[in-house]
Formats: sequence, structure tokens, C-alpha cells
Amino acid sequence: MAGLPAEIWTQIFDLAADEDLLFQPGIPTALAESAWFREYWRSQLLVKDSSSDWSLRSPEQAMDILQRRSYATKKSIVATCSQWRELGSESLFRCLYFSHAKRLLSLCSMLDASSKLSTTATQSHGWWTRRIHIGPDIHPISDVSSIETLVNALVTMIRHCPNIEIFMIRRPLGAAFGPVVDALASFASQKLHTIYLNIPGESAAKVIWAFSVLPNIVAAHVAVDTDVPPIQEIPYLGSAGDLQLNLPHLQQVSLRGYIGALLEQFVGWDLPSLRSFTIDSGTSSSDPEDITEFLKEHGLKLMLLDLNLKLFVDVTLVLELCPNLTTFAFNADWRITPHNEHASDLVKRPHEHIATIGLHGLLYAFGVGTRYQMATSSNSFEAQYAAKSNDLNMAALNRRNFPKLQRIRTLSSRMLEDLNNADGPSVANGGYHRWNRWWQASTDAGIRLEDCTGALLGTLPCEEEEESDEESDEEEEEDEVTDLLVANEEDLGNESEGNSAEEDDDNDQGDDSDSWGTESVSDRKSWHSENPPQAPGVLSQLIQEVRAMNETRDEALIARIRIPRPTSPWGS
Repeated sequence: MAGLPAEIWTQIFDLAADEDLLFQPGIPTALAESAWFREYWRSQLLVKDSSSDWSLRSPEQAMDILQRRSYATKKSIVATCSQWRELGSESLFRCLYFSHAKRLLSLCSMLDASSKLSTTATQSHGWWTRRIHIGPDIHPISDVSSIETLVNALVTMIRHCPNIEIFMIRRPLGAAFGPVVDALASFASQKLHTIYLNIPGESAAKVIWAFSVLPNIVAAHVAVDTDVPPIQEIPYLGSAGDLQLNLPHLQQVSLRGYIGALLEQFVGWDLPSLRSFTIDSGTSSSDPEDITEFLKEHGLKLMLLDLNLKLFVDVTLVLELCPNLTTFAFNADWRITPHNEHASDLVKRPHEHIATIGLHGLLYAFGVGTRYQMATSSNSFEAQYAAKSNDLNMAALNRRNFPKLQRIRTLSSRMLEDLNNADGPSVANGGYHRWNRWWQASTDAGIRLEDCTGALLGTLPCEEEEESDEESDEEEEEDEVTDLLVANEEDLGNESEGNSAEEDDDNDQGDDSDSWGTESVSDRKSWHSENPPQAPGVLSQLIQEVRAMNETRDEALIARIRIPRPTSPWGS
């Protein structure tokens, strides 16, 4: 082993770190698959066979876990021996993930020290950094003396990392974020291809100027977390509002929140490579007004379009402006007009390319969940109105309107968790009847009806079987490995504390998902297979009589007269 060349060891370390997914350009869309996972710490407190200890992990959360595990692996490598430490140290700095501001300050001190001691650029630790990720849980106010201290640390870190390709900051930093965008434009303009930014509305001009000096940008997500009154949009944008940008490599754009002013700027930009566009109103109380104007300019090139908005958008016009779409997502709660008693009019003519349709909303469709209960308890017509809109829109998703349609995917993780907590749609509230009608219609048309995990809609996580002694031994071995990783991290102390990945949080134990959409559930159940609740009185007696008749029925005779039924997710 000692005789292996350094290049071979480096390749082995790269394979062990499993970081390929972390450095791919692009941002997960709403169509990316979530995954069920078991919160074992909660399952110990709840009654047995309860479904409440299952939760959904989003693709972003799966990416966070992957970064933490990769970093734990690399720290174990460099703690093994002096040779491995020398060869593997640079890998510690390739991906910098932060969930505590204090770790960011420690890293800045280390980068300053290494920069002063290095004789060449490649000897500086920051030279090897390709990805910087500020997690959503970071809290600058509690971790450092002021938010300005945190922003100065971010600027310092960017200055020391000229080769970063991906910069993601999922925590809004308010008005102090302007210097961070300036630093990206000044020090990381050559190789940066993916950005994920949270900004206040008054910093929109900073983002526009940053785009103007990022020639290699491929994917961009911008979340605007505060509103700017329309009368102040022009003063805030200043001269940036007159820029006519040419972004030849930009393929994916994702906008969220109060993005009206920013969307208006995108309309006039030259985006020849744009293929994916996502717009999400988020917490904004109003939707942007220039969506159709944007699509008139750029819709012909789009292959993926995701409109997660509260207010109705003219879907017919949208699909006319985007004839080359293969994936389209919209809010299924929209009451799309015109429509008849049976279906919405989504298209003027059949759309020839769409193969996947994603549906936002649907929180009222199956008669379960907190929002449905609140609406019904207050005698609100909101639930009935939304459910009727769901029926009209689902009826329009057929092969006549979309000849190449292969799958319909519901995108709401909250809806799926409500179904899991209720063990399926409500029979009494009509949710089961609605789901069964949708299932039959999609199956008859040869269209796959899915949930946000990519499984068939009607599949829920099931309780695991009793573990054998062998499985218990394997879990004990895994626990020993986890303990060893933690011990190694503590032994390293300040020497490698700068690469601030937060390893082995309590809520990461038992996770089996290392990448976007990887499921941690080996066996699943369908709510259709569950026994229905016992009915009182005469109905209960009738059910018992039917069961008795089934035990003595003539299967051969029934087989000759049975009408063929389509396959379903719960089997025959």
C-alpha cells in the first residue's frame, strides 16, 4: 500500500468522498424526487405502527446530507496516517458547507494564514475550493457579534477561492448581502457556473450587475425575500435597469418570491441557451405580471416550464408560446377558463411534445389534512372550489390534449404527508372516490400517476418487519463506525475545523438517501390494501355476509364473466 503513487491514492480518496453529484451544474427543480425516511428518534416516542414518524426529505435536504457525509469521510481519511493526511488535505477544501457562522469565521482565519505562507497560488487552501454552500439553518445573529461580521467573512472567503464553480446561500442576509454579490463579481467571475442567492428586494440591482460579469453562468436561482413598492423599483435598480445583457450559456433560471422587477429585466435579455424556467411566488401575496411577456421572448426555446403561482395564468396562451416543452408544471387549484362541466380547456390544439406534467396544490383534493379541516370547520367554500378545479384540470390531462403524455406527478410534499398521516384519502369526505376516479382515468389512458417521490400515487411507506439478529449486528457495526467518525472529528480539533461541515447531526441517523430522489424505504404499502373501518349497525352485518359469500364463491364461473380491470399499485 505504501508503494502506491500519490495519483492513485488521490483517485481512491475521490471515489470514497463520492462528491460527483455535488459539482454538477444545475439546481433541482420541483420535478426532482423527494424520498421517505424514518425519524427513528420520534418512532421511539410514538405508538407502534404509527405513520407519524415518517417524513419526506426534499432534494435540497438530501444534498445537505450528502455534503455532511462526504466531509465526514474525508476527515476520517486525513486522520488515518500522516501520508493520507498530506495527500487528502486538499480534498477537505473542495466543498465548503456551513451551518454555523462561527465555523465560517474559523475558516477565514485559516485561509488568511495559508495565503500568507504559500509560495504559489496552488498552495493556498482556497485554491482547491469548487463549491461554497451556506445552509438554511445558519443564524448569524446568535453565532457572531453582528451580521456585518458574517458578511465580511463571506467576502474574505470568496476572495481566497478564485476557482469556485458553485455558490449557494440559502439563508437570507438582508441588505448586508450587497458586498457578497460584489465579491462574486470581482473574484469569481471566470469559473462560476451555478448560483443560488437569497436577496432583499432593494438588492436586485446588485444581482443584475453580477450577471453582467458572469460570462459562464449556466444555472441561477434568485429568491427575493422582501417586497419593494412599485414606486421605488426604478430608483433601486438605477442604471442596472437599462442593461441589455447577453448570457450565452445560461440554461436554467429559477425565480422565487417578490421577483416582479427582476422578471421584467429578464424579458429584454438575450438568453439563447435557456431551456428551463421556474417561477414560484413563495410567500409573496401577489404574482408577477410579465410572465406572458417573458414567454413571448423566450418561450420558444424552453423545454421545462414550472409555474407555481397563486393566481390563474392563461395556460392555453402559455402552451401556445412554448411549443417545444417536454415538461410542464402548474397549479392544479387554478379554475382555468374557459371550461365546461367536465374538463378545463388547457390547449387550443394538441401539444405534441409534453411528456411530463407536474401539479402543485391539491391540498384539498383528498379530504385530509389540517388545511382541509380548517376550511370545512369554518364553512368555507375554498375546499370545494379547489377540489372542483382539481377535477376539471385532471380531466383535461389526457392523450387527446397531450398525445405524448407519459406521467402526471403531484408535487406537494405536504399533501403526501397528510395522506400518510391519515393512512390514505378520506372515504367520508369523497377523497378516496376522487383518487380512484383519477387513477382509473390515467390507467385507461396509459399515463402513470405519481406522487412527489416518483412512486405511484397510492403508495405509502410501511412499517418494517422485525429485524433479525444478523440485521441487528449490522446496525451495531454501523453505530460503531459512526462513533469512530465522531471521535476522529473531535481528535482533529482546530486543525481541520475550518471546513465547517456539520457532521452527524442527531436527525441524520438512519438516513439512507445520498442523492436527489434516492428512497430510504425498501418496502411500501398502498392505502387501498388497508382494511376499511368497521361500519356500525346494518352496514357492518352486510359486510360480514358479503365476506362469508366470498369464501364459498365459484372462482371458475367468476373468471369467465369477470371484466378485465387495469393494473393498480396495490396489485390484484
